[in-house]
Amino acid sequence: MSAQPIDIDTAYATFDAIWSPRILANVNDYDVRIAKVKGEHVWHVHEDTDEFFLVLDGELAIGLREDGGERVVTLPRGSVFVVPRGVFHKPSSDGGARILLFEPSGTLSVGDRHEEVPAYVDVTVGHRV
Repeated sequence: MSAQPIDIDTAYATFDAIWSPRILANVNDYDVRIAKVKGEHVWHVHEDTDEFFLVLDGELAIGLREDGGERVVTLPRGSVFVVPRGVFHKPSSDGGARILLFEPSGTLSVGDRHEEVPAYVDVTVGHRV
């Protein structure tokens, strides 16, 4: 972990891959991750942890499968949303977005259960910036 401030724009400039989160910092047992996203991710669920999303640029839509059916939450730039543990969800962004995620270290990007993973989605626990 860096003992110096980290410029988020500089960190984003170090990679181009979409749906491939980078670990920016750690807070206790949690990763602060950043990602570039465009198109659709995959329906997945984290059984034992919530997932925090902050949209830094662009717009993110998160499909949710809940007891009453499916719904979509739209997050414009500057918005925060937490997907509760145990809820199937599918992030997507038509125009592309830059997001910040906060989740326990070692959390797999496609959750504990997921549908078929497209080739452009990186199945990872995050890469260091």
